Amino acid sequence: MTQDLILAIDVGTGSARAALVEIGNGAILEIAASEYDQIVPAFGWSEQRPADWWAGTVSAIRTVLERQDGAAARIQAVAACGQMHGTVLVDSHGNPTRDTAPLWNDKRTAGLVAFFERDNPPASYLSESGNPPTPAWPGFKLAWLRDNDPQAYRTAATVLMPKDYINLRLTGEIAMDEGDASCSFLMNPASGSWSAAMIDRLGLDAAKLPPIRSPLDILGRITASAALETGLAEGTPVLVGGADYPVAVLGSGVVHPGTASDVMGTSSIITLVTGEPLLDPEICNVRTVEGHWGPFTLLETGGDAMRWARRAFHEKALSYGDIVAKAAEAPAGAEGLFFLPFLAGERLGAHRNARAQFFGIGAKHGLAHLHRATLEGVAFAVNRHIRVMEASTGQKLERVVASGGGAKTELWLKIKASAYNVPILVPEETECGLVGCAAMAATALGRFGKVEDAVGHFVRYSAEILPDPAWAETYARMQPVFDRLYRHSQALYDDLDRLQQA
Repeated sequence: MTQDLILAIDVGTGSARAALVEIGNGAILEIAASEYDQIVPAFGWSEQRPADWWAGTVSAIRTVLERQDGAAARIQAVAACGQMHGTVLVDSHGNPTRDTAPLWNDKRTAGLVAFFERDNPPASYLSESGNPPTPAWPGFKLAWLRDNDPQAYRTAATVLMPKDYINLRLTGEIAMDEGDASCSFLMNPASGSWSAAMIDRLGLDAAKLPPIRSPLDILGRITASAALETGLAEGTPVLVGGADYPVAVLGSGVVHPGTASDVMGTSSIITLVTGEPLLDPEICNVRTVEGHWGPFTLLETGGDAMRWARRAFHEKALSYGDIVAKAAEAPAGAEGLFFLPFLAGERLGAHRNARAQFFGIGAKHGLAHLHRATLEGVAFAVNRHIRVMEASTGQKLERVVASGGGAKTELWLKIKASAYNVPILVPEETECGLVGCAAMAATALGRFGKVEDAVGHFVRYSAEILPDPAWAETYARMQPVFDRLYRHSQALYDDLDRLQQA
């Protein structure tokens, strides 16, 4: 039987998904998901059971195999991506040493991060870690587990990320890809190896860190026991795979320097493809699948700004479409009204306690202006991040690829294209992570010489949103004012905190 399929797996936060993808053109034939819950044992904590990831993955695989005749025999390779930072401890037999793993959104390490920032200036660690400190990074999670679950830490032979645990269950082999490792706070970006300096600074055991390998490497093959559980054919090759975020960036077609990804979900993540990491205390860096770097910034309030406006102004009585239609009634620039979209503070920098605000309200402003300013404020905030990255790299942005729920809002796309003053492309296939997995597998199997070639063959775009010249001119005049508002407002955030504590 012809082997014409790839099995792509995405170990997400809400579900495990599996898809059968045609190896020739990257088209998704079948997709299935199996949901699981987050566990919240305390405020700010978030955990999941690796056993639930495995059960969900098995269920999703079996579902897609049942939908296609002879599918198991037609699969030429398996490639997985998965949520980043979930810190899994396993013993020498591959069994978890604790039932749960802290996730990417778990904040229990906030105190450790604060102590680290107090004692270590950025110049002392950025070149070794490639990133500023945040509670998300596995390096801090490992330190917390060492201090608060010493038995689990002591008996652990290796630490893995979520997709690595699934790969272990599939093949019996252990590795971590460069993308996950680069966002651990423990990998030296210049060498691509574990940083002895960072391991020592956090007081961790280097022996517990797995080998770092390329996501395109063949990790191993489906074992007899995994074949029995999943229905896959024993001996099917399995890739090392990648972290879900850089794999989704790959699957959106963002692979060349000068291009950027704007993931327009609850937050807004802007990623610029560069040749080297950008070592700045307000910017994170991830190793991309094709071997470049992805400096990225995360605006905590992206699509969530529209969600807030719907609740605050309309008590959820209007639809999002109604709010966008109302915003479209106001002219570009909302007649001088600004919105700083820091409803949930900032992820990085010295002002994580930032606040949102409207500035410039006059008697002529109405609801349409407020909604338009909300959409434009997100665009200005993201554009500020883009300009910081452009200035540091000397690299001019040429185009942006949008994905996520916000990419379905044409007005917002036009606002962003005009604020950035570059075209925005929207992928035809929204399951960018699964497409990225398929591109990796097709390349690893020799169908393409480079993963960039696979992406060029697989990824198609449904729309190109061009900047409106008049809007772009208006936004270019407003951006410096937004930037000054951002800087001057920082002097008041601590005062606001003290008012709330009184």
